[in-house]
This record gives sequence, C-alpha cells and structure tokens, in this order.
Amino acid sequence: MGIIRNPIPVKLFIGMLSPDPALFADCTDTLCRTYGDVDLQSDVLSWSTTKYYQEEMGGGIVRKFIFFDRLIDAADLPGIKVTTTSIEKSLSVQEGNHLRRRINLDPGYVTEAKVVLATAKDFSHRIYIGAGIYAEVTLRYSNAERRFMPCEHTYPDYRSDEYRSLFNRSRDLLRAALSK
Repeated sequence: MGIIRNPIPVKLFIGMLSPDPALFADCTDTLCRTYGDVDLQSDVLSWSTTKYYQEEMGGGIVRKFIFFDRLIDAADLPGIKVTTTSIEKSLSVQEGNHLRRRINLDPGYVTEAKVVLATAKDFSHRIYIGAGIYAEVTLRYSNAERRFMPCEHTYPDYRSDEYRSLFNRSRDLLRAALSK
C-alpha cells in the first residue's frame, strides 16, 4: 500500500502572448503583487509556430515567460488560471458584441520531472483539476538526456531547444530552492 504524502512544492510560471510587448511588463507587475518576485524570465521571443490567436489578437504576436521565486502548491493551479483569465478580460477591448483579448496568459508549473500547463480546454491527454480547468504534462524530464523532452501532444513552440533550455534553467532554480 502506498503512503499518502503532501506534494513537493512546484515552480509557477506564466507564458504570455501578445502583439503588444508593453503588456508583458504591466502583467508582470500585476502578477508579482499576488505571486511574489520573478527570479527568471525569457527575452521577448518570436512566436510564429501557429496562427491560432492571430484572428483574435492580430499579427506580430510575441511571447515571454516569467518564473516566480516563491514555490506553490500544485493544487493552486486552477485558481491561478482563473486569476490569469480575469486579468486577460480586464485588458481586453470591446469590439462590437465581443471582447478581443490583447494578451493571453497561460500559467503552469515546473517540477523536477515535468512541465505542466493549465487550460480551459479539455482533450484526451488533459486531466480535469477543478474550477473548469484542465492540466497537461507538456514536457517530461529525461535523466538520460539531462533535459526536458516533448510529449506526443507538446505544442511546437515548447518543442524548441530555446524553450526547453529555459525550462531546464527553471528546473535548476527549483532544485536549488528545494534543497534549502
């Protein structure tokens, strides 16, 4: 029989997509008031692997990731996704009868073994985690490769060496925090 234990804390990150990179700083400030300081962030990265958000947001979408110093309980992820969705709505603009998002905020977390993303969209590889939110493992850590590796369903941008290198650095920060 397995022993039930409390889960190990995880490292929160937010992936941001927008055609207006100035919104990254505004959202980072807002998110830091709730989740604490950022200890790792990416540069503003090109984002051209899909046109999924182009109709809603327009062209020229770019990406940025921020990672938080303070570790969280993985069970907090649904509430964090609800919060980021609320921030997206507050920054949306009214166009006719609908709101047009100007930024997409996707929270997730890093463990020593995986990168997990939160989403409001169900699919076969996603698990319901509460509050209308699903989670998917999008990268898994390979001890043999000594880095994160994509899964069958991993988004094309998360498959890139650039992203996986960033998540490897966040894993190193997580490991250092857990060893304190």
